Amino acid sequence: MRKLPNHLAHHDRADDVATSSLHLADVTMFWAAESGGVKRYLRAKHDFLRDTRWRHTLVVPGTADDASNEVAVVPGVPLPMSAGYRVPLRCGPAERALCALSPDLIEAGDPYWLAWAALHAGTRLHVPVVAFCHSDLPAFFRRLGGPPAELAAAAYARNLYPHFDTVFVPSRYIAQKVADLGVQRIELQPLGVDTRLFHPARRSLRWREQLGLPRDARVLLYVGRYAPEKNLHVLCDAVDRLDDGSVLITIGSGPTPPRGKHVRALPYEGDAQQLAAAMASADVFVHAGDQETFGLVALEAMASGVPVVTCSAGGLAELVHETVGYAVPHCRADDFAQALRALRQRDLVALAHAARRHAMQYDWRAVLPQLQHRYLTLLGQQADRVKETSRPAHERLRANHKR
Repeated sequence: MRKLPNHLAHHDRADDVATSSLHLADVTMFWAAESGGVKRYLRAKHDFLRDTRWRHTLVVPGTADDASNEVAVVPGVPLPMSAGYRVPLRCGPAERALCALSPDLIEAGDPYWLAWAALHAGTRLHVPVVAFCHSDLPAFFRRLGGPPAELAAAAYARNLYPHFDTVFVPSRYIAQKVADLGVQRIELQPLGVDTRLFHPARRSLRWREQLGLPRDARVLLYVGRYAPEKNLHVLCDAVDRLDDGSVLITIGSGPTPPRGKHVRALPYEGDAQQLAAAMASADVFVHAGDQETFGLVALEAMASGVPVVTCSAGGLAELVHETVGYAVPHCRADDFAQALRALRQRDLVALAHAARRHAMQYDWRAVLPQLQHRYLTLLGQQADRVKETSRPAHERLRANHKR
């Protein structure tokens, strides 16, 4: 059983934990110049905690140039065709970095070496360690190596996740996947969106003009990784089937960039303001990925007042419904083309307002206090456990007898 950190050991009640200045350390390999949803989650959380009494530090693979007062880097080798991700080959350096930081709570954001480093450091520091499950590991490895790889990944995850004090999941889809692995301590914790950044007011005719698009062009937008699991070929085929002046604009990077007569593939956009302008300037946001654990980018589109057409799979099936667009039942070009045609018959103004209202429920300013409360609950539970185990044996026996 883990002990409470020394500076919290004097607390008699879980609520007292909230009055202390606490330190959270996030450790993940999903941090690079062209990272996606995990990085946006960590940045939003960092900004939120900066306005509280919490200290927040990241431990990520990188180079010395990436280090700062708020980012500790550990060695890692570049992962080919991954938009800059690095993979640690050992968990020792990250474990030592975490121990040197001496946080009150550790969150692991990937299931690889750094997750084990977090667990080892938590044991040495006697602090709670949580995991945030951002990916469906067995499904990812099934795509890479077929059923044998899927079975091996499931066995690995089944061994890893029960060691954490709790496992956060962003959707019911992933909750069920993790529960199927035999994990019991699971908490549903959705991601969120910056509704001040992603806003309909950022719609810009200039953005369209810079791309040389006709004024009457119907812009379908995809933002995300150019990777096989995103099924970009489905979107390319769908826009070809439409043949109605629609153009598919994609923004991202990766090993499988989309191609097609009506497709314009743009590079990764690291400027948040420019990305928000692109979102708001589209007519429809499209996403054919069938393994999304949440669907953060679709939520950003909805916050921008843009209707969405996605595949009804994974976390997107929970996030997208008919009031904001369509979640097509099958990830096929014909289904997407049919949904995009049907969308033309809808009241686009009503769709835009509905999309914005739906996204507002996931504003980071509402989501992150929930997450912070879960952190405090974990720390409070640990304080109670330490208090209980520190009581003389005869008092514990008497208390159990009264129950």
